[in-house]
Amino acid sequence: MRSGKTFLLLLTIVLLTAACSSPAKQSGEREMEVFIEELISKMTLEEKVGQMTLFAGHMDQTGAMVRADFEEDIQLGQVGAIFNVYGEKNIRKLQEMAVNNTRLRIPLLFGLDVIHGYRTIFPVPLAEAASWDPEMIEKSARVAAQEASAEGLNWTFAPMTDISRDPRWGRIVEGAGEDPFLASLIARARVRGFQGEDLRDATTIAACVKHFAAYGAPQAGREYHSVDMSERMLREVYLPPYKAAVDEGALTVMTAFNDLNGIPATASRFLLTDILRNEWGFKGFVVTDYTSILELIPHGVASGELDASEISVKAGVDMDMQAGYFQSALAHLVKLGAVDEMTIDEAVRRILRVKYQLGLFEDPFRYCSPEREQNDVMTPENLEAAREMARKSMVLLKNENDLLPLSKSIKTIAVIGPLADSQKDMLGSWAATGDWTKAVTLLEGLKAKYPETTIIYSMGCTIDGDSKALFAEAVSAAKRSDVVILALGEAAWMSGEAASRTDLGLPGVQQELAEEIHKTGKPAAVVLLNGRPLTISWLNDNIPAILEAWFPGTMGGHAVADVLAGDYNPSGKLPVTFPRNAGQIPIFYSARNTGRPFNPDSKYTSHYLDSPNDPLYVFGYGLSYTSFEYGEIKLSQDKFTGSENIEITINVSNMGKFDGEEVVQLYLHDPLASVARPVRELKAFRKLLIPSGQSREVTFNLSADDLAFYRLDMTFGPEKGEYRVFVGGNSLADKAVSFWFE
Repeated sequence: MRSGKTFLLLLTIVLLTAACSSPAKQSGEREMEVFIEELISKMTLEEKVGQMTLFAGHMDQTGAMVRADFEEDIQLGQVGAIFNVYGEKNIRKLQEMAVNNTRLRIPLLFGLDVIHGYRTIFPVPLAEAASWDPEMIEKSARVAAQEASAEGLNWTFAPMTDISRDPRWGRIVEGAGEDPFLASLIARARVRGFQGEDLRDATTIAACVKHFAAYGAPQAGREYHSVDMSERMLREVYLPPYKAAVDEGALTVMTAFNDLNGIPATASRFLLTDILRNEWGFKGFVVTDYTSILELIPHGVASGELDASEISVKAGVDMDMQAGYFQSALAHLVKLGAVDEMTIDEAVRRILRVKYQLGLFEDPFRYCSPEREQNDVMTPENLEAAREMARKSMVLLKNENDLLPLSKSIKTIAVIGPLADSQKDMLGSWAATGDWTKAVTLLEGLKAKYPETTIIYSMGCTIDGDSKALFAEAVSAAKRSDVVILALGEAAWMSGEAASRTDLGLPGVQQELAEEIHKTGKPAAVVLLNGRPLTISWLNDNIPAILEAWFPGTMGGHAVADVLAGDYNPSGKLPVTFPRNAGQIPIFYSARNTGRPFNPDSKYTSHYLDSPNDPLYVFGYGLSYTSFEYGEIKLSQDKFTGSENIEITINVSNMGKFDGEEVVQLYLHDPLASVARPVRELKAFRKLLIPSGQSREVTFNLSADDLAFYRLDMTFGPEKGEYRVFVGGNSLADKAVSFWFE
C-alpha cells in the first residue's frame, strides 16, 4: 500500500512538472503535492471518507443557522464541506470547529448556488447569454464571487453549462441556451469571473461545472428524466461547454441527476473517468448533485447503500452531496475489500488540492472578514454593473412603426399587468441570498425615468389565476393613457429546477388581459418577464412592440425603463429559439436536413399539417432602434488548407438614427460530408458599436479546426470539399459565399 502511494506521488509530481513552464509554479506544485501526501499519510480511513462528505445546512430569513446536525461530525473530522450556510459568523463558527477541535485541523469548503449574483442579483443566466457579451458575463460572475466571498463562501455550484433545446425544461433558465459555441465561450467567461487570476485571492471562489453530462436533454422536457442520445450528438453538441469550462481551469465538476443511455451519470465511469479525467485531463474533484448517490437505487442500478456507494466511487465520484452514503458505507467497503483504499486516497488528494489552491491551509479564515461583509456587498458599483448587464440582456422582438423608444415628453403611461410591480418575481429562480424587497420593479423604474409623466397602474390579473375581476380597471387605465406598457410573463417559481411546463403560453388569463387592452386601440408594448422561451404568437400578431426582459434582477426595473426610454438601445440576441407552439419542441436552428426537405407543393415532405415548420423567433434574432445593412462577403482566398487560415470580411453599416450595437454572426454549412451535417452552425461572432450613419468592417478568421466534426468513423477533424459561409444579424443570415477546403 505504501509503495503504491509513493509511486502515485512521484507520478503526480512528474506530470505536474512537465505541464508547468514556470520554475516558481513547478516548485509550488511540488510543495503542494508533498504537503498533501504527508497529510494523507496521517489520516485514518474514517477521516479520509470524511473529506469525501458534503452536508447541507439550513438558514432562516434572518440569516441565522436553524439546523446544523452535522456539527458533531465536523468535530470528529468526518466532514469535508458544507453548503447552504453563509454569513461570516456562521462560517467562522463551523470553520473553527474544523480547525480547532479536530486532530488534523483540515479546513472546510463552504458552497452555495451562486448562480447569477449573491446579494446583488444579476439577470438569470439565459438572459445574460442573450447579451452575447462574454466580457460582461465574466464581470457579472466576478461581482458574484466578490460578494459571496465577502460573506465567507469559497465555492459556487456554477456555471451550469448544460445545452438545452427544450424550453419545457425549467432549468433552461440557468444555462446559456441551445448552441455549443456560444455556450462554451460563456462557460469560460463564468469560470474566469468566479476564479479570477489568482485562486489564493480571497475575492475568488471555486467554480463547479454542472451537470455532467447532458442534463439539459431530458425526455419530454421533464426534470430529472432519462436522456438518450448518440455519442456523436453527445460529443458535438452537449460536451463542448463542459470541456470549455474544464479547460479554463474550473476546480470542480458536479454529476447530473439523469441517466445517459441507461447509465446514471453518478454511476458512469465513461463520463467521470474515461472522458473527464483520461481524455480531458481534469485534475479537480467530482461532487454529486444533491443525494444522487442515493438515487442510484430508484434508478434501478444499485440494490442499496453499499452498492450505490461502491458503484459511484469506482465510477469517479470524489464527494457525496447530502446522501451521507459515503460516510456510512465507504470505510466498510474498504474493509470488505470491495473498494481499494488507493481509490479513496486519490479522491481525497483531489479534494485537498482544491483546499490548498484556495489558500485554506495557510489561512482557514481568509474568507471570513466582517469588514468585507459590511462594505463589499451591494455597493453602488455592483448595482450599476447589474443594471448594465440587465440592459445588455434584453431582446427587442418586435417594434412596429417605431413605437419604442417612448418619448420623454409623453403625458400619460398606463402600466398594466401582474408583473409590473412584483418585486419577488424580478429576481428569478436561484437568486442566492438576494433580497427581493430591494428589487426595483418596472413600475418603480418608469416612475423614476418619467417623473413629469402621469403613470396609471393596474395589476389587471394575477400571474396564474383565472379571475378577470380587475380587467375593467385595467381597460379604464389603458383608455386614459397615451401608451400602454403590459408587463406579462411567468412567476419566478415557474422556471428553474423542478419547474417543467407543457404549456408555454402566458399563464392564467394574461393573454385575455392583453386581448382586452388591444381592443381599446391604444398603442401597447409588452415587456416579457420570464425564464424560458414562451409561445406568444398572438402577441406577435397583434401587439406593436415586444421587449424580452427575462428576469432582470435587482436593478431590473431601472434597466427596462432605460431601454423603453431609449437611453439604451437594445442589443440582445436570442440564445435559444422561440417556438410557435409546444408541438414544435425540440426546435433549434442547427438541425440537419432530411431526405425530404419541406416543399409546399408536395405533401410527402417534412412538415406539419397544422403549423409552419419555422419558429416564431430564430436563434440569434434581436432588433434594435436602428437598422443595420450588411455588404457582400469577401474571402481572402477561395481555397485553403489546414496550414493557413481563411479570412472572411464584411462591411456593416448603421442606416438608422440611433447609435447601436450589432452582433455580427458567422455560420457555416458543410453541404456534402460523410455524415449529414447541420444546416448551419455558429462559428464566430463579433459585437460592435456602430454610430449612426457609419460603417464598420468586420473580419473573421477560420481555421481547419472550425470545420472539424465527428466523421463517419468517429474520428474528429475536417473533410475536404465545399463549405458555405453565412454572415448576418441572426441564424437566417442571407449573405452567403462558398470556399473549398483542400
